[in-house]
Amino acid sequence: MAGIKFSRKEFEKHIKLTDEIKEKISLFGTHFEGADNESVEIEITPNRPDLFSLQTFAKSFLAFLGKTKEKGLREYKLNKPEKNFEVTIDASAKNARPYTACAIVKNLKFDDEKIKEIIDIQEKIHSTLGRNRKKIAIGIYPLEKITLPIKLEARKPQDIKFIPLEMDREMNGLQILQSHPTGREYAHLLEGMEKFPVFVDANNEILSMPPIINSHKTGKITEATKDIFIECSGFDFEILKKTLNILNENKFCNNKKAYQR
Repeated sequence: MAGIKFSRKEFEKHIKLTDEIKEKISLFGTHFEGADNESVEIEITPNRPDLFSLQTFAKSFLAFLGKTKEKGLREYKLNKPEKNFEVTIDASAKNARPYTACAIVKNLKFDDEKIKEIIDIQEKIHSTLGRNRKKIAIGIYPLEKITLPIKLEARKPQDIKFIPLEMDREMNGLQILQSHPTGREYAHLLEGMEKFPVFVDANNEILSMPPIINSHKTGKITEATKDIFIECSGFDFEILKKTLNILNENKFCNNKKAYQR
């Protein structure tokens, strides 16, 4: 089970928390763990990652209660990619991280709460559906700091050099695995590889080294971010597409202009 915490203030904008609602949550197939003035905690089975965000949980739960006007699956309009909205996969990435599903979403409004939510959704998907990043790695980037098109390729660790997220100095691929906290935690996923996967933009700026860490320069969302690039990488393209759809369903992307490949 995955324990998901929602902001109580945001939760009650959609669902008023009463004793009856607490019982209904359990009947819905999830489990109400508890609530305080700040948060509401619900246990969700790992096979329902589509419920990991408040937006998707509220939509599905209200449909279960019969309190929504929507019937059937919601339809979304996806726009055709604009010029340079392209991601290519180099042959060098075949053994390292051979598939990716990507989208660009525009006209967003981020605040501290939404940034925390997007990070939480990523990590919940990583630890459940993604098998602790082995099957799926998710990267979300501020589009204004990226020059399109983008390439997924693999490089020798010593040739991978960038400032990893929340650090203040440049490191190479091996140094990240040895010195960065996230690098040490997930180093086993790249163990034995001669080359590590990287996403690189048209200016040869490294966006990330999946499934380990984003670049601090090109891979950190802030409240000033308006447009984002999302990538899901791994070894099963069908799972990656499903993951991308889950992310696009969330409130930080909801009803915004999206381009998907």
